Amino acid sequence: MKVVFHYSSGPILSAELDSLSEQGLFVTQIPVDDKVGFEQAMREVEVLWHVLEPISKEHICMAPNLKLIQKIGVGVNTIDIAAAEENGIAVCNMPGKNSQAVAEMTLLLMLASLRQASYFDSRTRQGLGWDVSPNIQDSLGEIHGKTVGFIGFGEIPQRLAPILKAMGARIIYNSITEKVTSLGEFQGFEEVCRTADILSLHIPLTVETANLIDASVFIEMKQGSVLVNTSRGGVIDQGALINALKLGPLSAAGLDVYAEEPIHLNDPILKLKNVMLTPHVAWLTRETLNRSIALAVENCVRLRDKQDLLYQVSNN
Repeated sequence: MKVVFHYSSGPILSAELDSLSEQGLFVTQIPVDDKVGFEQAMREVEVLWHVLEPISKEHICMAPNLKLIQKIGVGVNTIDIAAAEENGIAVCNMPGKNSQAVAEMTLLLMLASLRQASYFDSRTRQGLGWDVSPNIQDSLGEIHGKTVGFIGFGEIPQRLAPILKAMGARIIYNSITEKVTSLGEFQGFEEVCRTADILSLHIPLTVETANLIDASVFIEMKQGSVLVNTSRGGVIDQGALINALKLGPLSAAGLDVYAEEPIHLNDPILKLKNVMLTPHVAWLTRETLNRSIALAVENCVRLRDKQDLLYQVSNN
């Protein structure tokens, strides 16, 4: 079975992928910036292991042998699912496989935002770290005593909630349905946004959630609050976010995802000193890759053996 892994991997993982030939899986790794190589590989591929680079209808139509698009992760907004269904191609994801990594990155971004880590990192590298302006002191804080609000309360927030509570935080959340849990207090969307000292987003990008966090939400948020996003950039109105970081109410933000990826070098958010930025790598750990590749291999075997696929999100 011919498999394309649309991502670059390190030497250890590459060796493991090569060894899959013993199971009849021949994995070709195509870096995301190799457009020509990817298009050539799509002409023969049977299974695509998809990470982040969008898969369009044009890509799907150039792959006559393609039977499965396996998302290495959860969000499938970068896949033209309608085109896949039209061409009889199954689409699967793998919920939960990156939850630990994303939970840890979310905590990292919370702490980095509260302590203005990017500002101090830059100052220290310039030899200015010990000359701390009194003006920044008011923007530094701790998790202890804060109210952390989650929009969405799936596996990632539920992993974080006990840790944050142990650190002295109060947990509130909003989700489609109220959970039977002692981990946090269910509240309405507006109330969570209005009450939270730290607002953390954990929702998929859909028609309903696009630009959900907009200027009207920022106006209602607490002065000095922090926003963290490890879900999808499109759930925030990025122009409104920039204004909120410049003029308030936000004192800082920790972002792993953006409205457009890769983020443009002239994007004004890159010039802000009160933002901690990472390039959509919250999921990326050695452990996540191990779990993800194991499930991707399992679905390839199931496809070959005409068994039901795990976590299929399309109708095929």
